[in-house]
Amino acid sequence: MSFLDQVIDKASGLFGQHGDGKESLLGAIVQLVNNPQTGGIEGFIQSFDKAGLGEIVRSWLSSGENLPISAAQIESVIGSEQIQNLASQLGIDPDQASAKLAEYLPQVIDKLSPDGHLPSGENLVAQSLELLKGKLFG
Repeated sequence: MSFLDQVIDKASGLFGQHGDGKESLLGAIVQLVNNPQTGGIEGFIQSFDKAGLGEIVRSWLSSGENLPISAAQIESVIGSEQIQNLASQLGIDPDQASAKLAEYLPQVIDKLSPDGHLPSGENLVAQSLELLKGKLFG
């Protein structure tokens, strides 16, 4: 089990999720945001800019109110294949996965960026635990 998997597993326990961590919503979101194949956090944020949704994602990074995002917008940025993979991990249908991402992704990004900047790599996981503990999903 990698360091990331171990921390996600611990985070999942904090939020009442069960399984090996990869099945939890929090674990899935952290993995999605920090995916090295898509450029990590920076690439993830850039994908919103490329889809014309930069203003929305920047609102999550700022200290102001988080702008909402729809499930359809999430799918347009992330792609139906990634949504399908996430749905499979979570044991839900793809529409539910998109809706859950639309609901929780702004909160996760907001909590991970209290100073307007996202952490990277292992710092992302460590900060995820610290910032999200008791603040999200509960």
